[in-house]
This record gives sequence, structure tokens and C-alpha cells, in this order.
Amino acid sequence: MTAPSPHSTPGPFPAASVPSGLAQRLRDQLPLVAAEVEEEVRRQVPEYAQPAGALEGRLRTGVVQALTLFVDHVADPGGQGDAIACTYYELGWNTALAGRNLEAFQSALRVGGLHAWRLMGQIAEELGLDSAVVSALGELAFRSVHEVAEAAAAGYAEARLRDADELERRRLRLLDLLLGEKTAPPKAVEELARGARWVVPEQVAVLVLAGDSGDSRGSGGGGAESAESPPVPVGALADTDAHPPRMLLSDPDGSGRFGDRALALALGGRPAVLGPTVPLGEAGQSLRWATRALRLVERGVLPRQGLLRCADHLPALLLHSDEQLLAHLTARALAPLEAVPEAQRARLRETLLVWLLDGGNVPDTAARLHVHAQTVRYRLRQLQKLFGDDALCDPGTRLELILALQATATG
Repeated sequence: MTAPSPHSTPGPFPAASVPSGLAQRLRDQLPLVAAEVEEEVRRQVPEYAQPAGALEGRLRTGVVQALTLFVDHVADPGGQGDAIACTYYELGWNTALAGRNLEAFQSALRVGGLHAWRLMGQIAEELGLDSAVVSALGELAFRSVHEVAEAAAAGYAEARLRDADELERRRLRLLDLLLGEKTAPPKAVEELARGARWVVPEQVAVLVLAGDSGDSRGSGGGGAESAESPPVPVGALADTDAHPPRMLLSDPDGSGRFGDRALALALGGRPAVLGPTVPLGEAGQSLRWATRALRLVERGVLPRQGLLRCADHLPALLLHSDEQLLAHLTARALAPLEAVPEAQRARLRETLLVWLLDGGNVPDTAARLHVHAQTVRYRLRQLQKLFGDDALCDPGTRLELILALQATATG
């Protein structure tokens, strides 16, 4: 990839006048000075210690260009040195793309700049230059080092920013592939994961985030998402602009990174739902269940809390997986209760559900309802009259009643 040109270069530094002809004298000495500076850098900076190869050529070129920039400033103190600045900008750019930092370059710049100034100072003394000229040379040397360092740092920063943007785009493409309707081909996942610098896990779970006001932007909803996005856990893929915002967590059951406490802290108290842990190829299914659970949270069917795990509410999710069928089942199973007033109907529904879940044990039912056992028996006699003597003993009818009563209780 070719680095773009730097957006700008530093303005000219003030400098005292230098005698004409000095630039040419320094230029004549440049090859000798460059050789000594290169040797000093190689001696003091371990990364540049290799005596041969491509690195050696780059080092010599960099030294010569930096010294040339200095001499050019001596010849024209108001000049910008754009071509050399672009060279160092590209050096910083390529350093970032290679995944390295600028520490070695900065060390080489400090060592080389100091040594070059010593050598140039010796030449100035040999030429009998006065202190004002030497001071001006020092100022120009500082300017040269500054421009080289600024250009490299600007190229490095620009490349890191573009690299981060590209990495984010690759991760979003990978996330879309994994959460699609169809199972993603393993080879395609591996290739995208490599480019996204993401370690492919065996198990995943999808976390979806609720809005701060209870209105999620999920699945066709129009609610506004005004809460600030929480930080993305290490190893997760995230799309905070999705509807609802989502994160794909790697191996969520394999470490403490994604425990309830750790996730709650990361979410900062923002309500969220964690889908079931599934094989990587079934990540889309985890998203669908998490999104469905989020809708139930917003309707009040499931509790609105910091973090809700689908694995803890599977019966409710199954029960509400087909709302129309559930409504039909509820209406049919609880039709006999329509014959009594609403206030009495609610008490009878509650008593019947607890009695069924307790296996028909009257004392346990009374204890859970905080009423007398005789009250439970009285209500059960009413229920037997409404449903028929044998209906409450039939296993199939009991199952339908439990499902219908559970839906009524949570809905």
C-alpha cells in the first residue's frame, strides 16, 4: 500500500543568517558524515545493528535524506523540504502497517541527530565560523530533526487510524457472515477471521443491548437508542449500530471474562440479554433467541435487569415462541374461568397454577399462597365444578393448564 502525502509540514523556524557557500561545503562532507552517523546508530540502537540486508540500505538512505534536509535548510532557511518529509511520512506509514512501533526510529533519530550535530560542529569549527553561525546551524539542525520526526509520526498515526478503520470493517463483515440466516462456510469464516485478527472459537453466544428507556431498536422496532455503547469485551465482535446493538462473545462459558459480574460491570447497568451458548456455526440462532428474549423483557414478560441470560428462561422463551398458538391454547384451556367475575378469576388462576406445580399438594399450595388450607380446598371445589370432576386429573389437560396459566401469569 502506498502512503498518502502528509497533510501539512511545520512552518519555517527562525534562523540567523548563514554565509553563502556554507551549504556546498557541508554538502561535500555529507557522504563522510552519513557513514559515521550510520555506524553510530547501528552501534547504539539494537534494531539497526544488522550489518547487511534490506535494513542496512534503508538506514543509509534515511541518514542521507535527513542530512540532506539539514543542508537544504542551510542553503534555504525558509524552505520546506516537502519531498524528504514525504519520504519520512511514508516510513512512519509503513512502520504502522508492519505492526511495529516507532521506538526504534525515534531512538535512531536521537542518536543520529546528536552525532550528526557533533560532526557538523567540528566542520564548522574547522571552517572558522563564528558563534552566531554555529547557533544558526544548531537551530536549523533542530528544525530538520523536528520535521523528520513529525513527518514519520504523522504517517504512523494516519496508517494506524486507517488500519483500525479497515480492521473494524473486516470484523463487521465477519460478524454479518456469522449471524446470517445460513450457516457460514468454514473456509470463508477462517479467511475473514484471519483478516480481522480474530481467533475462531468453538462456542459463542450473542449479547443484545436494550435501549436506556426500554425501547430497543430491534427487529423492526422504531425506538431510539440513546444510551452510549459499552466497551467491547476482549475477543468479542460488535456492531453497536445494529438494531438492536449486538456483540458476539467467544467461548462465553470458558473463562471468567463473560461471567454475570464481569458482563454487568462492562454494561454499566444497561439492560442486556445473552443468548444461549451455541457452536460457532449456529451463532445466528443465539442472536434470534436473544432478540426474542429482549422483546419479552420490553413487554414485561421477562424481568428487566442488568443482564438476563436466555439459558435461565428457556420455558418462557419456548412458551412465547408462537404467540398466536399460545393465545389459542390459553383461550381454550382457561375458557371455563370466563364464567366467574374477574376478581375471583384471578384468585382461581393463581391457586390452580400453584396447586398444579406442587403436584396437587394442598398444604404446600396454601403455604406458598399464604392462605389457610381450607381456603385452597374451597377454591379447588370451585375449579372442579368449572372444569369437570375428571379434567383436573387428566395429565394432558394439566399440562395445557400449566402452560396457559404460566403464559397468563407472565404476560
